Amino acid sequence: MAGQDLDTAAAVALLNEILETELAGVCRYTHYALMVFGHSRIPIVSWLRGEATTCLEHANQAGELVTHLGEHPSLKIGGLLETHKHGINDILLESLGAEKEGLELYKRLYELAKDRSVLLEDYARKMIAEEETHLGEVNKMLRKPGEITQFAG
Repeated sequence: MAGQDLDTAAAVALLNEILETELAGVCRYTHYALMVFGHSRIPIVSWLRGEATTCLEHANQAGELVTHLGEHPSLKIGGLLETHKHGINDILLESLGAEKEGLELYKRLYELAKDRSVLLEDYARKMIAEEETHLGEVNKMLRKPGEITQFAG
């Protein structure tokens, strides 16, 4: 269980925000997958649908931790913005922005849980690593073929 110093209310609030953000990711990636056209549609749609599934798994994990702490998981979905930009680069840039926001939530949870709850600290560390890996993948996808340096857009 949580350590004595853990601010459980703050942890639950962050976990619920993570839950809402991840559920928004499910909607966003599902929408993106529906809007991809052209020669490389199949692999890109497959990747986007995989990301939607990953977001749902992340939402479930956050919700399980909320109930572990004896609280009620949020039924809200995070903010969704329809930009009407559906080019692959546009989709990847939007994804990059959203993933950076999610990463910041996991980092805030880590700082809150550090030395107070091994469960939440380990969860946050694992999710930070996953999000950083995902950001790296998206960054590579935004590079032009043959470019080795990170995309800085």
